[in-house]
Amino acid sequence: MPQQQPHPVWRPAAGRGIRVAVACSGFKEALSPEEVAAAIAEGVRRAGPGAVAETVPVPDGGEGTAAILARATGGRLLPVTVPGPLGAPVTARFALLGGDGPRTAVVEMAAAAGLRLVPRDRRDPGVTTTFGVGRLVSAALDAGARRVLIGCGDSGTCDGGAGALCALGARLLDARGGELPPGGAALARLDRLDPAGLDRRLAGAELRVAVDPHTVLCGPRGAARVYGPQKGAGPAGVRALAAGLENWARVLARDLPGRPPGAGGAAADLRLGPGTGASGGLAAGLAALGARLVPRFELLLRHVDLDGPLARADVVITAEGSLDERTFPGKTPAEVARRARRLGRPVIALAGSVGPGWGPGEHRARECGIDVCVGVLPGPLRLEEALARSAGLVTDAAAGVTRLLLLGGRLAVPAAGGQRRREAK
Repeated sequence: MPQQQPHPVWRPAAGRGIRVAVACSGFKEALSPEEVAAAIAEGVRRAGPGAVAETVPVPDGGEGTAAILARATGGRLLPVTVPGPLGAPVTARFALLGGDGPRTAVVEMAAAAGLRLVPRDRRDPGVTTTFGVGRLVSAALDAGARRVLIGCGDSGTCDGGAGALCALGARLLDARGGELPPGGAALARLDRLDPAGLDRRLAGAELRVAVDPHTVLCGPRGAARVYGPQKGAGPAGVRALAAGLENWARVLARDLPGRPPGAGGAAADLRLGPGTGASGGLAAGLAALGARLVPRFELLLRHVDLDGPLARADVVITAEGSLDERTFPGKTPAEVARRARRLGRPVIALAGSVGPGWGPGEHRARECGIDVCVGVLPGPLRLEEALARSAGLVTDAAAGVTRLLLLGGRLAVPAAGGQRRREAK
């Protein structure tokens, strides 16, 4: 492991307050990135007149990504009705970005197939589908987009992108020539993919998929085994999904035999290629169509100025729904901390839950470059209550942290002044 750099230290100037950069993603099923940022900023302001917040909602491919990029580029959001993850119609939005040459659209898969769209008592990734995501891509092409950025995150599906490919014109057939029903469980029965009806516009469009490159489609760390339980699959369901994705990868490689570009532009191994497991394997299905899989922050932060606010700040506050073993290195707090460390700024992370290893100086926080992790829950709460109170809990936690920073500044400045006087004698 490379030697860790010493953590940055905030050294307040006499008579000056504190400037806080708020850079965060959303809290799954509770708050969008913009809502989390607004809640933290309110807490910073509430702490006292010496505290100023500058917010940068971070697009991570999940909920809120299209809105963040539309606002950052002067673009616009377009609503469209598509089938949701259970087939019922939902109103989703995609973005057309402003200020670029080839018209660029942003499709957020969670808008059409996100976990939040599936009622808790009906969560089963064996039957949920990405069909609506394919419809969103088609709507973006209808709007004149020549480049489509597809954000992966916050998904409620594990169908390998099969539904999206069907929406774009592919047919998935069993051994008798019948069409498969939607959902990941049916993929084990897939015999062949008929690409004859695929939308011809795909050949002239540039598809880029924003992925967590640490996810893979198959194997012990594959999409079904790692994320299936979070989406409602039991042990038997996870095994069925894993078998289906193995068969899906085999059929894709045989029936769409071009060498699709993976993360970084290299030819993708659909089973174990970097990023192929993103959003229940949606990335693998799109890669088989020729989409390029790109690490999400590399792709999405080209359109957002994150480093500027970090450089102007004294301290950075980031946030994540849960700090756990998956936070390093693929999640927003790790990316924010990496950039803040490069600029010499200390980082505080707020989280709905804080797992083992995230205490002050503990190994996970140290590896991510996070100085302090703070849980926002005041005590045990039922999940429904915690979700309903999320904004207020985040605001209260941010206010408490900022008050401590202001107190530390008031204590540190006289001490520093006394030290300077002693050194001058």
